[in-house]
Amino acid sequence: MQIGVYSIGDRTADPHTGRRPTEREKLQSVVRIAEHAEDAGFDVFALGEHHLPPYASSAPVPILAYVAARTRRILLSTAATLITTGDPVRIAEDYATLHHLADGRLDLLLGRGASGPVYPLFGRDLRDSYQLAAENYALLRRLWTEHDVDWTGEFRTPLRAFTAVPRPLDDAPPFVWHAAVASEQTADLAARHGDGLFAMHLFWPWQHTASLVGHYRQRFAEHGHGRPDQAIVGLGGQVFVRPRSQDAIEEFRPYFAGAGYGPSSLEEHMRQTPVAVGSPQQIVDKVLGFRDYVGDYQRQLFLIDHAGLPEKTVLEQLDLLGAEVLPVLRRAARVP
Repeated sequence: MQIGVYSIGDRTADPHTGRRPTEREKLQSVVRIAEHAEDAGFDVFALGEHHLPPYASSAPVPILAYVAARTRRILLSTAATLITTGDPVRIAEDYATLHHLADGRLDLLLGRGASGPVYPLFGRDLRDSYQLAAENYALLRRLWTEHDVDWTGEFRTPLRAFTAVPRPLDDAPPFVWHAAVASEQTADLAARHGDGLFAMHLFWPWQHTASLVGHYRQRFAEHGHGRPDQAIVGLGGQVFVRPRSQDAIEEFRPYFAGAGYGPSSLEEHMRQTPVAVGSPQQIVDKVLGFRDYVGDYQRQLFLIDHAGLPEKTVLEQLDLLGAEVLPVLRRAARVP
């Protein structure tokens, strides 16, 4: 199983100081976190795409290209690229270029986007969300696998004998995941093409994620891509770790309170959702428990730098997770 971290590039104010990082500070911090994640032994670093305040990561491609130049091993991804509001020609060109610059260390996580106000910024209508995702992704696949593409669709001007350049590295496009919070339609899209499903798995009870992943596995098999247990599943997650569990809970509590999780307490979220806060052993136990309701899965990503957490704290998290959590999870993943 691949284990990684992701950032959504939010500039939430630190609840202790009230200070919000500048855009420059946040962008440079994201790069340092990615470098540190590689040094700590993580497999994947992913970056979100957001176009409204308080986020700084509206353009993942140049950020990830910069990270690629400063790292050697870690796989880069998005979390997620907006397939609904982005033009598939631009996505094909941008990420094929990054695929080359990163020497193939790239895959793509596509999403429809959780923020309705973003759609009109790009001349789109939220009501067309699923149709946009399906049509734009169909074109993206063709642009990466075919030359001289002829295309007529509902949401963009036609293409005639168009070849996207550069071609993906070695004519092998980046692997594609589809991000879903609640949508069986997104799970269907992933299953239809034999792609991965990434269940965001942050705020909902485990039964919700189990149902979504179960639906995807069934549809993956019905489309002839393999057995349900061979479907390609990734999970998001929320983690905060300290050597002692009570220290972790009390330190994280003000960040949790300011992050907009709703009226429930931190302890309630820890009991009812995948939020994992505690000692390294508690994090291990919680994450290993995910397999009880989704089965074996291929990728685990932890949201690492949100809610106003200082960069120093984030880097300490990476070190402790890398030293005491990753080795145990990897050993467990190898056990049949």
